[in-house]
Order: sequence, then C-alpha cells, then structure tokens
Amino acid sequence: MSSPAPSPTASSTGPARTSEQSATAPDPYMPGHGTNAYCVNRYELDLDYKLSSNRLSGRAVLHAVTQYATAALVLDLAGLRATKIQLSGRRVRKYSQRAGQLVIVPEAALPAGEVFTLDIRYEGNPAPRRGFWGEVGWEELTDGVLVAGQPNGAASWFPCNDHPGDKASYRISVTTDANYRAVCNGALVSHSSRASRETWIYEQPEPMATYLATVQIGRYELLSLTPPHAEGQVPQFAAVPALMADSAREGLARQPEMMRTFASCFGPYPFPEYTVVVTEDELEIPLEAQTLSILGRNHLTPEWESQRLIAHELAHQWFGNSLTAASWADIWLHEGFACYAEWIWSEEAGVLPLADRAAAAWRKLASGNQDIIVGDPGPELMFDDRVYKRGALALHALRIRCGDLAFFALLHDWTSANRHGSVSTAAFIHAADRATGLDTEALLHPWLHEAGLPPLPAR
Repeated sequence: MSSPAPSPTASSTGPARTSEQSATAPDPYMPGHGTNAYCVNRYELDLDYKLSSNRLSGRAVLHAVTQYATAALVLDLAGLRATKIQLSGRRVRKYSQRAGQLVIVPEAALPAGEVFTLDIRYEGNPAPRRGFWGEVGWEELTDGVLVAGQPNGAASWFPCNDHPGDKASYRISVTTDANYRAVCNGALVSHSSRASRETWIYEQPEPMATYLATVQIGRYELLSLTPPHAEGQVPQFAAVPALMADSAREGLARQPEMMRTFASCFGPYPFPEYTVVVTEDELEIPLEAQTLSILGRNHLTPEWESQRLIAHELAHQWFGNSLTAASWADIWLHEGFACYAEWIWSEEAGVLPLADRAAAAWRKLASGNQDIIVGDPGPELMFDDRVYKRGALALHALRIRCGDLAFFALLHDWTSANRHGSVSTAAFIHAADRATGLDTEALLHPWLHEAGLPPLPAR
C-alpha cells in the first residue's frame, strides 16, 4: 500500500513452506482473523458475478493440512452466506457463521498432519469491510469492481485463512458480463465467451498471502508497456479504459526503467509478468496485489507525486508480495523498503538525490510527534506515514554504515533466500549481520523500537 497522506508444513498439494510459514499463529493485530490450526496450500476459486445486481455466487476449493489435532475448522468469510460444504468429498452437516467467521465441525476431529480439502459454495452481495483503515475488500466502482484486500479484506469475497503468513497458490476463475475484462493475480490461462457472459481464468503458482489476492473488473483494454523486441525484459501490461490508453502510456512510460533499476538494486523481478490496472474512477491511493497494482486515473501524471506512487507499488512486488511479513507488526519490511525504493528511483530518474529525499523526510519527522514504535506500531498506526519514512531512514542508516556494495549485496541475498516466503524483522537483522559484519540490532533499534527520532544518517 502506498503511503497515505500524513495522518493517520508442506503437503503434496502445494509448495514447501519456510519455517516461518509452517506455524502461523493468529496475528495480534487482527484478532478473530486467521488460525494456526491448519495451513492452506492452494485455493481454487470459481466466481460468477453479475454487475447490475452486485450478486456473487462462488465456489472455493481449499487444499490444506492440519498443523495440530482440531475438532473444528475456522475460516474467515464476511457478508456472504455458505450454502453447501464438503470436507474431503463428504457433505458437512454441521457449520455456522458469525462475526465474520465460518466454523465447520467435521464428524470426527482431524489429527495433526491430516491433508484435506474443503469445497465451499457461497453467495451474496459482497461489500467492503470497515476498520481502522477505512473500507477494504470488494468494492463497486462506477462501472466495475475493485478489490483492495489489505489488510483483512479477502474474507469479503472468498472463504479463507486470512493470515499474512499463510501463503498458497491460486487459480481464480471469474465469469461476468460480456464486454468487461476481469483481471486477477498471475497469468491469464483461459478466456471464453458464452451468450452474454465471459469467463477469465488466472493461475498464480507462486505462494501468495490472502490479502494480496484480487479481482478487478472493468471495461478494460490490455496494453503492452514493454518496448518492442525487448530481450530479457519482464513483460509489463496496463489494463485501462479505452479512452485512457494514451494517458496510461504517458503516465507509465518510465515504469520499464523502474523495473530495470529495482532488479539491479534488489535482484531479479520475482514473478513472470506485471500488470497495472487503471480505473476510470479516481482513487485516494494506489493499491498493491501480487503481480499487479491498481491506480486511479488521477495517478497517471508525469509529476513526482504520481511517479513515486508507481515506483512504490512496483517495489512491493519484491517487498510485501514475494517477501511477506509473517506478522503485521513487521509492516515496515514492506513499507519502509518500498518508500526507500521511491528515493532510489528519484535519484536514478534525476529528480532529486536520495540523500536529499532522506533529509527532507527526517526534517518532517523531526517537526512532528515522536510517539510511534515503527517496529511494532499497533493496528491503528500500521499504515501511518511515519512507518514508511522511518523504515526507509533505517535502511538508509544501514546503507551508510556498511557501504553501497555490502548493502545492495544484502538486498539481493535477502530477496533470493526468502523468495516467495515469509519474513520477519529478526530474520532481516540476522541476514544483515551475516552480510555486513555489523551489529545490526544495535544500529536499527533506535529507528525501529524507540519513539525518539535518531540523528539524520550522514556519510
């Protein structure tokens, strides 16, 4: 997610999990969301959506494995009604829904290590969820649909284990009105038409957190943003309303350069392709999802404010999507890194040197309240601009202390070793210690775990 305005165990069904993924616990920032009783390896979602009535009929097949013996399976599902459930091919007779949760009671408790499938039919009129962060989830646009899942919006459109550390592969099929394009995570593998309906099927093989799953529906045309005959470049696309094609090409003209810059600084782009969806509506802030970002029509100008947002969302493909914080308390590992990527692009693009960006951010922080712990900001402040800026300054302090060569070698090693996995601040500090020989904990502690602002990092 871009910075808001300053104010506020592996089974045969999926990829092997990192140690931090294998034992996800309910996140203290999101009580009542997610569970450590089981891990999902794959979601197969079939959605039928009618735009005029905002009516969604869905089928979700979850391939999962229990982490310990359990007498009930709890999923997150808000505002939609489950109509039929099967557990490993057997009809489930006993289940209930309350407070945004779907509780399934099998005939007998499931032992630890049990591989199972859940087949859930559900329906209703999806709507966003309200919380500290405004409305998140499935939202109707003037002429289409937008899904903004961060941090707990996934349950507004499919039943899930909504925990950032429980990553899975996905197949998402969307059937909707003709002449509308559905854009989802991963690669489009099938598109078919029948009467007044069209079906779009996407495959997302790389593990993905639930909040990063998305559906975008609109009267979109798909444009290629990759220069012709560009050998070895990541394919980049824009899904835009036809009348906005020219402005999209202009506003996103430098995105291929951003991609090359970030690949040089952070390591290879972690997915096969990248798509930007541009809505006809204006949006307050852009949105991130795995393999794609969502911009409003108001984010396509050549001015720095728009360009930094484009860079920020692209950087999240490395930091947030491929490498996902196992706990929301470590959100700076997403936002601090993406903010620092903005500053890197600012210098590379000849707009303003990175040191000047850092100094300006420090001065702004120094003039405001110093009452936030960036390494554990709490749910109300997890998207506070200070998490972004102080997180970026923490990285800048590390870079200045260890030097450019060691710093960028660290980032390459970090993204490679944890590719498509779950990460933590402790793991980053350990990696930095190994790569630089520094006492990284001592260096970063004042930035991340003390309220007072440390001095501006300087060479």
